[in-house]
Amino acid sequence: MAFSNPAFSDKAIARARAEGGTGVMTIAGSAWKSFALVLLAAASAGYTWYEILQVPNRDLSAIIFGGAIAALVVAFLTSFKPNLAPITAPLYAVLEGIALGGISYIYDSRFKGIPVTAVALTFGVALAMLALYATRIIKVTDKLRSVIIGATVGIMFFYVITIVLGFFHVPMPGVFGFGWAGLLFSSAVVIVAAMNLLLNFDMIERNAGSAPQQMEWYAAFGMLVTLAWLYLELLRWASIVFGGRRR
Repeated sequence: MAFSNPAFSDKAIARARAEGGTGVMTIAGSAWKSFALVLLAAASAGYTWYEILQVPNRDLSAIIFGGAIAALVVAFLTSFKPNLAPITAPLYAVLEGIALGGISYIYDSRFKGIPVTAVALTFGVALAMLALYATRIIKVTDKLRSVIIGATVGIMFFYVITIVLGFFHVPMPGVFGFGWAGLLFSSAVVIVAAMNLLLNFDMIERNAGSAPQQMEWYAAFGMLVTLAWLYLELLRWASIVFGGRRR
């Protein structure tokens, strides 16, 4: 579900340019399509939550892992075939929403209201990063871009290692717990996820006016990938910070 943002790949952007298309990518078009994908993912998550409530004791693993794996497959397809983004990006939003709906329900059943807090924090962080980017308080230089991508790849490799170790029943103590180690790790990941939004904004600005119009859907897809990752990390962060009083 959450993985290194495909929008970072210059090769994918080059493929989209080579495939051509009608029209030209714009910042406004990318923004509206990003908003549409967020709404689609939210609607999918809401519907999934509603369906779970109808049978509250059902096993949610199939819903979560099924949606997550299908979303991952569609995400990789979109990365390698950017011209399919007008079709695959909305499909990814629906599948991602299914997984997020199941995960959010689990968190809410343990920490009442935490998903609402995480949603508010996600939009707050996104708006703050947009303001920092628009005012050029933070400038996306080649050095900063490399640092963010490096940190993101490092986190993703850590996640993969954790999943592999989990198959052998080897837990990763501390960092995924609710103590200080878990809070510090979660805070660090939230910061990296938030910084990824800067790369999304930069990618849209650099390609607007020159890339083919279907890149708007590709850019929106990349934005949703980052926002979904940020939401998941803030969900865990909020459960650590506020969860104790909402059990």
